[in-house]
Amino acid sequence: MSDKNLVTGPVLYPEPSYDDGALAQVVSTKASRRQFIKGVIASGAVASSAAFLTACGPGEQPAGSAAAGGVERLLTLNVNGQTRRVDVLPNETLAMTLRYKLNLTGTKLGCDRGECGACTVLLDDVANYSCSTLTHAAKNKAITTVEGLESESGELHPVQQAMIDELGPQCGFCTPGQIMSAVALLRVNPSPTRDEARLAMSGNLCRCGAYDNYLNSVMRAAELV
Repeated sequence: MSDKNLVTGPVLYPEPSYDDGALAQVVSTKASRRQFIKGVIASGAVASSAAFLTACGPGEQPAGSAAAGGVERLLTLNVNGQTRRVDVLPNETLAMTLRYKLNLTGTKLGCDRGECGACTVLLDDVANYSCSTLTHAAKNKAITTVEGLESESGELHPVQQAMIDELGPQCGFCTPGQIMSAVALLRVNPSPTRDEARLAMSGNLCRCGAYDNYLNSVMRAAELV
């Protein structure tokens, strides 16, 4: 790199230079449209290479590691008591990871903007909308989905059984989220009043309007836990 690309002063770092001269050569001549595009592509390739080489020092392997200021892609998640390794994009939501990477489709996607509650899961026993939670934010938490409520012997969770007994589900689409909200409530308040249960379940929408059925299920489950 020439001396003109060095910053003078107390800090001597090379100034980034991504053009290898291809673009300048095209501009200085009477170039056709095809030649101009080739020059732009050539300078862009140099820029990409420079960024790649900057992120990796001597002897470092770029694969499987995050660049400075980047986000690690390969995460270890604790899902339903199991350790799961999964490749996660920086902006990927937990709902997408659970459904499409881990095949846990009990977590439903309804509004996909944190309003309906169909995607509710537990993070460290606290109810969360997984459609509005980045997977990277959950990597150090215990994630519980509706699939993780069943016992090892196949016995349903008391809330799940109460939903069946009280005919809570109608179409059933919102039911997994309703169940997870009820489980979160009963873990902190095993004997809620009906009003307390109504408040705890208020973040879950039921398009069938079966709210009383779900409240009856919660109150019945409270007698079983």
